[in-house]
Amino acid sequence: MVAIRPTLIHKNPFLFSSFSVGRSSLSVKEETDETQLEVPSNRIHELEVKNVAKSKDEHKLFDEMRRRFLSFKKHKYLEHLEHFQALAELQAPKFMVISCVDSRVCPSNILGFQPGEAFMVRNVANIVPPWENGPTETNAALEFAVNTLEVENILVIGHSSCAGIQSLMSMQDNATDSSLFCHGSFVHKWVVNAKAAKLRAKAAAAHLSFDQQCKHCEKESINLSLKNLMSYPWIEERLKQDLISVHGGYYDFLNCTFEKWSLDYKNTSRVDNDDDDRLCHIKDQTIWC
Repeated sequence: MVAIRPTLIHKNPFLFSSFSVGRSSLSVKEETDETQLEVPSNRIHELEVKNVAKSKDEHKLFDEMRRRFLSFKKHKYLEHLEHFQALAELQAPKFMVISCVDSRVCPSNILGFQPGEAFMVRNVANIVPPWENGPTETNAALEFAVNTLEVENILVIGHSSCAGIQSLMSMQDNATDSSLFCHGSFVHKWVVNAKAAKLRAKAAAAHLSFDQQCKHCEKESINLSLKNLMSYPWIEERLKQDLISVHGGYYDFLNCTFEKWSLDYKNTSRVDNDDDDRLCHIKDQTIWC
């Protein structure tokens, strides 16, 4: 008996385009010896209609994007042409910003960074892994910003309702790197870099709800990243010479508030201290609301 594999209808909307449909019905042949399956003509029509609607929606999206670009060109670029021409020759940002990829957290929008003011990298859950973990796009950006652009400030921005932190908090505590790799989750493999923040959050907020534990971890993770920044030799050297400052920020988009603090480098040890339950010492803590 010949085994029959289930027919898969690909989600690509162009699979049933007008170029592939010649009649009111279309046969999709399964590559087996004994079986031929057909896609109903009403299903084909439905897919064609969805394809046309999607194409129109895409045109609308890019029409709006074009309108915004031309508005930028007219009202910003051309009105400040000298500034943008200078930027074309050289960038000298004062800030290196590390923020989350969440679409609701745009540093340039919420903090008003203008072109040339901040060198940015965004990743899931705004994590800075320690130097010893090896190369990532985040520390590659850090290296360029610190050693080439010589930024004076590094700002790590976390935020409320972070899905990356929620994923971290939902992971099994005994999950290993090998098990994460085998299960194929790139997100879990990445956020495990902040496992120390998760453990601290669970210990400090064990009596609270999961959402409250996540909020606690969102801030703990920022402080872990501040501490991890000290593990990069070229950052620590500049911290010693007072040539760079490291800061944390937390954007609560539920209430539209921004909490900002700075790393107290002189009182923070790179080595964990059993007598100190803080990931790092901070100073100059303020809330903008």
